[in-house]
Amino acid sequence: MSPTPGRPPASATPDAPGATTRTAAPWLRHAAGGQQRIEAHLSGFQFAPHRHDTYAVALTLEGVQCFDYRGSARHSLPGGVVVIHPDERHDGRPGTSDGFRYRSIHIEPARIQRMLGASGLPFLAGGTSTDPRLLGPVQTLLADYRRPLGELEFDDALYDLAVALDAVSMPRRRTKPIDGFAAERARAYMLAHWNSDVSMACLERASGRDRWKLSRDFRALFGTSPYRYLLMRRLERARDMLAGGHAPAEVAAACCFADQSHLTRHFRNAFGVTPARWARPD
Repeated sequence: MSPTPGRPPASATPDAPGATTRTAAPWLRHAAGGQQRIEAHLSGFQFAPHRHDTYAVALTLEGVQCFDYRGSARHSLPGGVVVIHPDERHDGRPGTSDGFRYRSIHIEPARIQRMLGASGLPFLAGGTSTDPRLLGPVQTLLADYRRPLGELEFDDALYDLAVALDAVSMPRRRTKPIDGFAAERARAYMLAHWNSDVSMACLERASGRDRWKLSRDFRALFGTSPYRYLLMRRLERARDMLAGGHAPAEVAAACCFADQSHLTRHFRNAFGVTPARWARPD
């Protein structure tokens, strides 16, 4: 399940209800407000195995949503919720020839952790749920695509989702206290220097934290390693450049990849499609 699929199949539905913003893939729509909420219809196409550094929370609207996750095949029917944990490898495909339609949102794990005031991230075993405690908040977040959610409304709905996710998830493992400020300083440094050569020594100096403690804190707060976090920011920049019509070779050079094949390998691992497929709108 990816928020950035590539070329749509012939049977795609380009006009998802309430959609407001056209993307490089006509069968995928972003909702108003820029809050990483999407709606998509998938038929005759599947995402390659990939992973991202956010929670991916989806609501199946029509059809059968299938994916491989943590060594098992999973499926979600209309009204079912899918929760992919940060940095967990998964794919996505229709369960029938009719395809499936879904809405989803990607959420930074640090936001969930801050809302819960916890040192561990909620983990939903199996990745799917029909629990009404979780379904209600997900429906609120993904309900109306014709209007953006106000900041307070969005934060309130996200808090309800965090609490519900915590309630239906496996008990969190106790972890050592983390230095969230140091992890935030490291993240800020990477965002400011995303197109430079960043080393753990750089992050050590920027954060004022021992590199191994920083690595542990960063994973606990952001759900992934510093390297993976920086890589994903570069890939997001590459995705935006491709959507803007830039050639893959140009994008690779601009986004700190050794060459086009290096970009292609990481892009496919993150988004489930190749840069060339993502860049073609028809």
